[in-house]
Amino acid sequence: MLKLNFKIIFHFLGLLLVFNGGFMLLSGIVSFIYKDGVTLPICLAGLLTSVVGLVIMLLTRTHKKEINKREGYIVVTFGWIIMSLFGTLPYVLTDSIPNFTNAFFETMSGYTTTGASILNDIEIIPKGVLFWRSTTHWIGGMGIIVLAIAILPLLGIGGMQLFAAEAPGPSGDKLHPRITDTAKRLWLIYFGYTITETLFLNLAGMSFFDAINHSMATLSTGGFSTKNASVAYWNDQPIIQYIIILFMFLAGSNFVLSYFAFKGKVQKIINDEEFKLYFKFVVVFTIIAALIIYFKSNMSISSISHPMVWGEGESAFRHALFQVLTVITTTGFISADYTLWTPFLVVFFFGLMFLGGSAGSTAGGVKVVRHLILIKNGFLEFKRTLHPNAIVPVRYNKKAINRFIVFNILAFFILYMLSFIVGALVFSMFQIDFQSSVGLSASSLGNIGPALGNFGPVNNYSALPPLAQWWASFLMLIGRLELFTVLILFTPFFWRNR
Repeated sequence: MLKLNFKIIFHFLGLLLVFNGGFMLLSGIVSFIYKDGVTLPICLAGLLTSVVGLVIMLLTRTHKKEINKREGYIVVTFGWIIMSLFGTLPYVLTDSIPNFTNAFFETMSGYTTTGASILNDIEIIPKGVLFWRSTTHWIGGMGIIVLAIAILPLLGIGGMQLFAAEAPGPSGDKLHPRITDTAKRLWLIYFGYTITETLFLNLAGMSFFDAINHSMATLSTGGFSTKNASVAYWNDQPIIQYIIILFMFLAGSNFVLSYFAFKGKVQKIINDEEFKLYFKFVVVFTIIAALIIYFKSNMSISSISHPMVWGEGESAFRHALFQVLTVITTTGFISADYTLWTPFLVVFFFGLMFLGGSAGSTAGGVKVVRHLILIKNGFLEFKRTLHPNAIVPVRYNKKAINRFIVFNILAFFILYMLSFIVGALVFSMFQIDFQSSVGLSASSLGNIGPALGNFGPVNNYSALPPLAQWWASFLMLIGRLELFTVLILFTPFFWRNR
């Protein structure tokens, strides 16, 4: 039987709960400022979560200082689960979502930055609860684990294994030799972008409350809105949508590149193959969607009745760009109902659900760099067929990639597609139609939010049966943590000594 350092595992889980409780108390302050009547239950949820976390930390304070790889996987996976379990308290105690299954689904959707919601009327929810809902996005976006390892030196714990397990993408570019300094820099950029977008949206005409909530949802590529119509609520204010477009693009790119930009190392961005492909994808797919929308002039841009301004061509371009970015970056905001945009565009946007943003971003999905390496390796197979004895490595950013990384990416892609197929099959067992089942599976696994069919952009997930909600929550979790982190716990050799 595998020997694990349970003290350090529980100590870290306790630390995460303390963080969780602190953010709940912050939501309680927001509730108090807006006098929405739920300050006490939110603060109670925060205190309860913090106290449980502190007790766990005190009971496990005498622990070994280093965490190994297996313990890292356990901490990350169970950290997300325990955060989601306690994250339901503000919903349940305020009666905003009294049903525990619904509350857990909403919370897991928040932490995994999926943005799928079971709420039928968002605008009647108290502001303190809405702020907590957006906060789950924000702390889940870059990863509460990465936030926590920024202060691990204070606890005398090495955090490299946790960063490796949680950091999105096939590899983690480090900005600084010390992993905690990397985490601090990433969070500083993340925080800075959030504040900047909040100010821009506020100046553009959003209320401060709506601005900060949408900023947290944008930078985390989450998609929770404070309006029932999502960002389509501001269809008559294009400047607001363009601001969100800009920050969705930044959130879907590698945050390490943002760091290089601030340091004046623009050449590193220009030479980055993943960023160039990510940019080309956005441009090409936007042109395709915009042209179809523009020339289908009798087609409704949006099922939500808000006037289009700045002319038909601008509207077609803006909605195409917005919806392409929101799907590629897995943000899930809505400016229009793309399921009304011809059968071709429905299939087109369904395909984009499997793309994902850049590695090192807050986006979900497969990630652009994996597609890039798969495409390169596919083309090189033709050369290897003609020259079987030649050593032809896959190159990325002018460097040869270790073949084991290529194998890992191939395994990830196969596992991702198998998870999608199994996910859709399980949804179909709940008497959900084919289009809705495949849409739900792709959306949950890719942490996108809006799906297809009965769970499309202008619908929500309230009609999803309870067991199907738990299944969707599981798919959200494995998608957010890049499959291997969670699924490795189900393998028998993980629990063996060797």
